[in-house]
Amino acid sequence: MPILITDTLLLLILLLLVLMPAVLLVLAKPLFRYFMNRISDDALTKLFTEDYDQNLAELFPSVKRLSLLNLIEMSLRAETGKLIERPSGSPKQFLGYDNLMFAPRQMTKFSLPEDAKIDMSVTLGPKAEKPLTIKIPLLIAGMAYGTALSEEAKLALAKASKTLQTATNSGEGPFLPEEPQAAGKFILQICRWPWGGRTDQQIAAAHMLEVQMGQGGSIGSTRTKAADIAGRARRLAGLAAGEPAIPLPAPPGIQRPEDWPIFMQRLRQRANGIPIALKIMATENLEEDLALAVALGFDAIAIDGAEGGSHASIPTKQDDFGLPSLCALVRAKRFLANTPVSLIISGGYFTPGQCLKALALGADAVSLGTIPLFALTHNQITKIAPWEPPTALVYYNSPAKTQLSVGQAATSVANVLTAMTAEMEEAMRALGRSSLAELQPDDLIALDSITADITGVKQALGAKKSAD
Repeated sequence: MPILITDTLLLLILLLLVLMPAVLLVLAKPLFRYFMNRISDDALTKLFTEDYDQNLAELFPSVKRLSLLNLIEMSLRAETGKLIERPSGSPKQFLGYDNLMFAPRQMTKFSLPEDAKIDMSVTLGPKAEKPLTIKIPLLIAGMAYGTALSEEAKLALAKASKTLQTATNSGEGPFLPEEPQAAGKFILQICRWPWGGRTDQQIAAAHMLEVQMGQGGSIGSTRTKAADIAGRARRLAGLAAGEPAIPLPAPPGIQRPEDWPIFMQRLRQRANGIPIALKIMATENLEEDLALAVALGFDAIAIDGAEGGSHASIPTKQDDFGLPSLCALVRAKRFLANTPVSLIISGGYFTPGQCLKALALGADAVSLGTIPLFALTHNQITKIAPWEPPTALVYYNSPAKTQLSVGQAATSVANVLTAMTAEMEEAMRALGRSSLAELQPDDLIALDSITADITGVKQALGAKKSAD
């Protein structure tokens, strides 16, 4: 008899186990709705009845006034009482290219056929003994090894530049010997750090030099803590153990503005015929800076608009310094119009359309940073998601940097810039232009008076209504 009772109990238990999921499924929806109803009723009652100074709704006007980013950065400042450093530029939206549109002719000038070849090549520093010629008008911007990007990321960018037959830029970090070897064309920054004067051997590896005095998100510099530049980058920088990297007001050899002529004379001798560019942040004193640059004999000017990012610079520099890229481009082009100086623009260029409009307004090339940076991690972010940002794969001081596949990253960067160039070529065919030299401001129309005034492009007023 006890055996029969036990068997019966076992049978009942098995039956309950079989039926339990179905019972839970039947009860789940009503139970979920019951508890959610209780929670929402309680929350709404408090939201609509409690005094404002004790109400969660107090956050709504605060967030609207300050923005969520402002609140986060306020909290980061409150935590340590120290400078905070944003990784990749300002979130502000400046006056840009949205109100410029291309204006092709249809009846009086036909578009080019689909198979028409478009010459997208660019020569920078045409008056130099050894000018820099690249196949496309898109450059990979300077991103520093050691103080920003990892060796893996820099090599991937270099390999991509070789595939694209364009140039990559060393940035202001320590010289990475493998980078020019992997690159197609290599631009070396003469920068404002103790290692920034570069050696003759390093200069000999470059196809263009770029004297860096400022960039979109930063003018001047903040020291890099010893803990943030360790390992091989520290050795290549020539820093002793525990020594921080302390920036200089200007590249080594310049103590005051009067030192510029002799500095340029010596650098020209070391350059052995390759072009020398000047990299600056665009400011209201742009023409003053350009006048000195032309007088000193720079072959190219690289200008960063206020939209340009700068790794680990303070929010105030990113948000509140400089001129928007569009304004900087137009003013610089007007000043340099009768000179042989090439003009490179950067800062806030994310689409082929923006790049092509800048080229139509007179830029010789566009330097891209954010697009190649994020393209590096394409199809690889699953290695660190969801707990880390994509850039954890590319930053020098990130433990995840070794997980980046250099070959795959290089292919992704090359693909995105190849696609952007192809899109610009398609737009050129629609405009009936077979080379960048043919592209003109007249190919553009402005949708508002402010953009028209800034650029000198005709405003799209539309046809007048006829009188009744």
